[in-house]
Amino acid sequence: MKVFLFHNTETYSCNTYMALGTWNAISDVNTLIDVGTDDYILSRIPFISTGVGKKPVEQVIITHNHFDHAGGLRHVIERYHPEVLAFSKFEGVTRVLEDGEYIKIGDRAFEVLNITAHSNDSICLYCSDDKMLFAGDTPLNIKTVGGSYSFSFIHSLERIASLDIQTIYSGHDDPITHNANKIIADTLQNVKRSTIIAN
Repeated sequence: MKVFLFHNTETYSCNTYMALGTWNAISDVNTLIDVGTDDYILSRIPFISTGVGKKPVEQVIITHNHFDHAGGLRHVIERYHPEVLAFSKFEGVTRVLEDGEYIKIGDRAFEVLNITAHSNDSICLYCSDDKMLFAGDTPLNIKTVGGSYSFSFIHSLERIASLDIQTIYSGHDDPITHNANKIIADTLQNVKRSTIIAN
């Protein structure tokens, strides 16, 4: 699997990831994960080899419906007419995802994990084959004790900590490619030692 990271430094936006199959096979599903604030991503996609005879963008997955992740969706729809998947229904979404279902991204199967720490419709996407997680804005690198967290977030962190993860693709930070499991475990311990509030 190939993952390309795009980030618009000219305005506030999220990381956008383009996920493709290793060999750009016809059966691979060319996928954008989040689209950013505006139409910036449209200027970057033509520089990526997305496969002969394939739509450059066949699928878009929005990790949550915040403007910095979904604001540019209409531009991508107008250009590429992809299927649009998200955990909640909003303008442009063609299919609402369910927690625990599997979807094809590139040439891999990813599990949808609904993680409500950041928003009610936030998801992470996990591939056990490649041990990678697209985390959206789920906070997984909490370095200190403090603040307040819900029991549901602790449950979600325990769920993520039980997975074998080598790479974390964050919604705003640089990808984590070393010690990902330890970082998540440390985050879980720091959260548990902070103030816990009812859901």
